[in-house]
Amino acid sequence: MTDARLRHGRASLALSFFVQGVTFALLVTRIPAIQDRYGISDGLLPVFLAAVPILAGVGSVVTEKVVARVRPGVVLRWAQPVVLLALLGVGAGSALWEAALALGVFGLAVGALDASMNMMGVSLQRAYGRSIMLGFHAAYSLGGIAGASMAWAGAHWDLSLLVSYLPAVVVLLPVAFIGSRWYVDGASVEKGLGEAQGKGAASVSFKLLMPLCLVMSFAYIGDSTVSNWSAKYLQDVLGSSEQLSTVPYNVYMVTTLLGRAVGDLGVRRFGAVTVVRFGSVLAAAGFGVVAVAGGAWVGMLGFTLLGLGLCVIVPQTFAAAGRMFPGASDTAIARLNVFNYVGFLVGSPLVGALGDAWSYRGAMLVPMVLVLATLVYARSFGAEPARYGGGHERPHTVDVG
Repeated sequence: MTDARLRHGRASLALSFFVQGVTFALLVTRIPAIQDRYGISDGLLPVFLAAVPILAGVGSVVTEKVVARVRPGVVLRWAQPVVLLALLGVGAGSALWEAALALGVFGLAVGALDASMNMMGVSLQRAYGRSIMLGFHAAYSLGGIAGASMAWAGAHWDLSLLVSYLPAVVVLLPVAFIGSRWYVDGASVEKGLGEAQGKGAASVSFKLLMPLCLVMSFAYIGDSTVSNWSAKYLQDVLGSSEQLSTVPYNVYMVTTLLGRAVGDLGVRRFGAVTVVRFGSVLAAAGFGVVAVAGGAWVGMLGFTLLGLGLCVIVPQTFAAAGRMFPGASDTAIARLNVFNYVGFLVGSPLVGALGDAWSYRGAMLVPMVLVLATLVYARSFGAEPARYGGGHERPHTVDVG
């Protein structure tokens, strides 16, 4: 019975990751269309792009407090529909304040959603006793491919944002809500671990967590560069059409899917430290190719390398935090997740400011250097559990096929 519950919980959580991938891709790949619809100037656009991760960070902090009282699955069950409805609001509005309101709600809800999804993923991985975290993020990548493909169709057929978003929301909203019936918190399956979670919640050492926080920020500076600027980069710098400008994010998500589909096997065979180091070097090479690209197709090659490199870093950062603080993983992940949005907050405006003041090609070198800095902190991915009460807490594992 326990094994069946874990398998059902794993499948339902993967579905939530997929839905979020679709939702986020539909938003970020249509940024030029959102800008045109609401008349957002190039100077004001970075402000809008920065507001979403700021509010998402607030949502993640609030989630840390909420999950002390209710299970992460409860937070996820209600946050995901709000994110989908906020996306629909972005497509339905016409005034600037309406865009600001919809994006604000989107940001707050997505912070709660990201934190609770990864809390559940880490607890399920601990219950399984082997690496499965990359599989959840592979589902997110698959959703990103579907969402980017829908965005391409919308741009190709010159559909309004509302017409582009409505079918996805109508289908995914009930699917996500029904799927939430099978959410399982891995800690609730493991005997005695739920008690350790509560007792260790105040014992998360920020000093120990800090290297992972920096890595998370670096990774999301790279990821936000792709999600927020790839369409604009291809269109304005490499001279592609609006239709073709939606493709880089799709290419990026395809390669992240491929990398994450085999990533868990790589972690099991070579270890998280080696996989993260390899991914960092590959991602840096991708940024280099994008920066020197002479045309759209060479730029696509760069985004391909980026996807293969960055795809392993974020899931392994969450997993490393869970290993480091097994008795307080929810707290550690909620705090670590804030640096997801720090990366977005720094990365998007930074690339935009450097692009305007210098060049967008030169701006691509900044995330390249930061991703390479992950090599300095790679050893943190093999860290042993932090000490609680003078001893090591070892996660209980369940043998699940």
